[in-house]
Amino acid sequence: MPRFSYVAMDAHGKETKGTLEVSSQNEAIGRVKEMGLFPTKIVELDRAAEKSEKKADKKGGKAAAKGGKKGQININIKIPGLSGRVKSKVLTTFTRQLATLVDAGLPLLRGLRVLEKQERNPTLKSIIAELALSIEGGSTFSEGLAQHPKVFNRLYVNMVKAGELGGVLEVVLTRLAEFMEKAQKIKGKVVAAMFYPVAVLIVAVGILFILMVKVIPSFKSVFEGMLEGAQLPAFTRLVLGISDMVRTNFVMTGGILFGAWVLFMLAIRTKFGRRVWDKIKLKMPAVGPVISKVAISRFTRTLGTLISSGVPILQALTIVKETAGNVIVSNAVAAVHESVKEGETITAPLEASGVFPPMVISMVDVGEQTGALPEMLLKIADNYDDEVDNAVSAMTSLLEPIMIVFLAVIVGSIVIAMFLPLIELMNRVGDSGGGKKGDE
Repeated sequence: MPRFSYVAMDAHGKETKGTLEVSSQNEAIGRVKEMGLFPTKIVELDRAAEKSEKKADKKGGKAAAKGGKKGQININIKIPGLSGRVKSKVLTTFTRQLATLVDAGLPLLRGLRVLEKQERNPTLKSIIAELALSIEGGSTFSEGLAQHPKVFNRLYVNMVKAGELGGVLEVVLTRLAEFMEKAQKIKGKVVAAMFYPVAVLIVAVGILFILMVKVIPSFKSVFEGMLEGAQLPAFTRLVLGISDMVRTNFVMTGGILFGAWVLFMLAIRTKFGRRVWDKIKLKMPAVGPVISKVAISRFTRTLGTLISSGVPILQALTIVKETAGNVIVSNAVAAVHESVKEGETITAPLEASGVFPPMVISMVDVGEQTGALPEMLLKIADNYDDEVDNAVSAMTSLLEPIMIVFLAVIVGSIVIAMFLPLIELMNRVGDSGGGKKGDE
């Protein structure tokens, strides 16, 4: 009869290991549940040993192949899009599906195998297979996740670890799925709101380029013939000069713009440049309030989710600092970490940072005093999700007229510059016509 190794949690979250001689894995699951335990891993011992032997044989074969071909050079080609990263939307779907399966009573390993079969993303599919193998080999789920830092960040790994230690893995996975879904929803709203102004800006730049390169130069030859060598108006000369510069020095103009962009990207990679840029983003009109509210929502939801999942507060603050997305907010969280480490309150450094509004500080203070800090943080996050909606709507309604005025000013200025010589020519014709009548 087959032998199965199991790992299970009791009602108090204590881990229990053992072996059973039963006919199938389903029977092993039933036997473990009859003992009043919650199974987290059940593996057939003979099959696990066979898989480990096959794995060892493959490694040995590869090593022998390498030894037999000493002069051969191994080329490692990395294809863009398959570099080990997974889109947040795909990862969110995986987390929700895994949470549903585990919450329904399916063992973690079996749930991973089910998701591996149906996963279409090749990168995530191979990672799920590796996770299942690591669990079969005796590692915990969190240890397997930690082997893929490009896909599963510290927040993800630590929440799963806390769920394993507390025996509430299904609850933590559900919270993690909800957290990721809400973060994805906010990101989607901001991206959708920015689509219109960015599209208008791209169209405006395209129109301006066509006018400068194709339309305006054709007017120059016409004006020279009409005015018979007379000097063009100053504003017209300015627009024609810009057009000539863009047309004749196209490569240099593109190089200057590209160089400016590269310098900007290098500057914000430095500690000082990133701090200045993040501060500017928080102070920008229209866009600043959205960025600020998104940062506060992310901070409160991340910290609240981590603490409610059983992660120690100092460790949770370290994770929040790394996932804040804004240096100013990260510095405020670092100050909170030092304050808590010294046994002081959270509210004092939050207030000193100048990033968090009085309402948030007051609610955190109440939550800290009443012992309901995680619940209060999640309430703040829910409230700020609505605030983000309002801020995004306000930003969109403000940016639309700004972009329309911007386009009107650019195109209108070019039109005026082209009409000024015509107006001057009409005045000359009028003056010459009046002079002839006077002579008669």
